[in-house]
Amino acid sequence: MNQSDESLVLFALGSRLSPPDEPDVKPLTTREWSELERKFELNSINVSALPGLTSAQIESVLQIEPGEADRIARLLARSEMLQQELRRLEALGIWLLTRFDEGYPPRLIERLGRAAPLMLYGAGDAQLLNQRGLAVIGSRNVDARGFELTELVGRACAESNLIVYSGGARGVDKTAMGAALVAGGSAAGLLADSLEKAVRASDVREAIDESHLVLATPYSPQAGFNVGTAMARNKLIYALSDFALVIASDAEKGGTWAGAEEALTAGWVPVFVIDGPDIPDGNRLLLKRGAIPFPDSFDWTSSLADWLESNAVSVESDAQRKTPEIAQGSLF
Repeated sequence: MNQSDESLVLFALGSRLSPPDEPDVKPLTTREWSELERKFELNSINVSALPGLTSAQIESVLQIEPGEADRIARLLARSEMLQQELRRLEALGIWLLTRFDEGYPPRLIERLGRAAPLMLYGAGDAQLLNQRGLAVIGSRNVDARGFELTELVGRACAESNLIVYSGGARGVDKTAMGAALVAGGSAAGLLADSLEKAVRASDVREAIDESHLVLATPYSPQAGFNVGTAMARNKLIYALSDFALVIASDAEKGGTWAGAEEALTAGWVPVFVIDGPDIPDGNRLLLKRGAIPFPDSFDWTSSLADWLESNAVSVESDAQRKTPEIAQGSLF
């Protein structure tokens, strides 16, 4: 994908790709970029004007401290090295999208605002990230009934033309994505680590080449697993989807719980939770906190998309009537 001048500047300032000879300077965080963006606005400076300026000139045009200007100048000096690394990734089929690129998913900006990731690395058809879909969430370790329900959900998504949004991890994530793909549907995996490793798997390459699968991450494609990044990327899964379904959650602990609770609080999407006689304690607590019940005895011959749509609207209307001031306020 071809990046604009603005996109390449943002890439240089915020990328955490690590060429061996990269200068010892920390890239900008999302919050730091937001603060810098305000400086651009206040001083009527276009981002693309930065390359080629000295540290002193950056300090002058943006009215910032010398140390901050020096950091920006040093980050911009990485541009050639970073673009070499980007070309290596492109040879593996990995693309880059920054907030300045037309293909960057607009829902991330709409729902997360300035907290949206500065950039996404990915493989596959990026347009899949803009499709109507269901976020399927759950533990890495669920019981046999949980896996059975997950497979049914994945197949139903394919039949209803809903893309499966998930985290690409073992357990519920891969089961839902795999079931959707086998049934002829599509899936999007928002990874917390190892994009470069993931795209090397033959089954992944096949699904990507057939435009049924996209993998994306806000982290470096070489990044290893980290609990913090795994928890942080969960919001992207919810923010990209139209509905979310929690298969199984621990009570008040773990990534599934934290992500579902954050989504309920933020109100990004209607959050459904599997309900039935033998559900985990976390499911029961999420239902008490406002999640919408999804029956484990669901009639799978009906349209999943239609059911989600009608039940999400019904529950939202009830909430508005009761508290209007709040309600409005290898992969497979």
